Order: sequence, then structure tokens, then C-alpha cells
Amino acid sequence: EDQIMKIELKCFATLDIYQPKEPKSYETKDGQTISQLMKELGIPENAVKIALINGRHSEFDAEVKDGDRVGLFPAVGGG
Repeated sequence: EDQIMKIELKCFATLDIYQPKEPKSYETKDGQTISQLMKELGIPENAVKIALINGRHSEFDAEVKDGDRVGLFPAVGGG
């Protein structure tokens, strides 16, 4: 049986349209990867450039643990 865990999830800049209503206690399944989380939220994978777990750069296949802080950032234009 899947364990439910709570994470803090923040979608930045143009990704804020995907921000869950309860970002400080977003519930998801134990063992979920960043990629699976994005799919759960309806975020296209090519929309996210940088994923952070607890302030550290993470790959999309990194597993999220209970209590983690996850940040998703889009590719930033300009220059």
C-alpha cells in the first residue's frame, strides 16, 4: 500500500498556474519522483528547466521524501 507523504511544493514564475492550493502540505505518494510529481500536477516536462529538492539541484528522476521542499523553475528568457 502506498504511503501518503507531505511535501512543500513551490512552482515559480510562469509555472505558478500549476501551484497546488496547499503548497506547504501537498500530499503525494511515497517514492514519487520529480517527473511523476510534474505529471500529477499537469506540468509539461519541457516547461521545467530546474528542479530543487531542499535547495539542491535535482534530476527529474530523483525521489521526493516526506517533508522535502520542492521548487520547480521554468526556463528563464531574457538577455
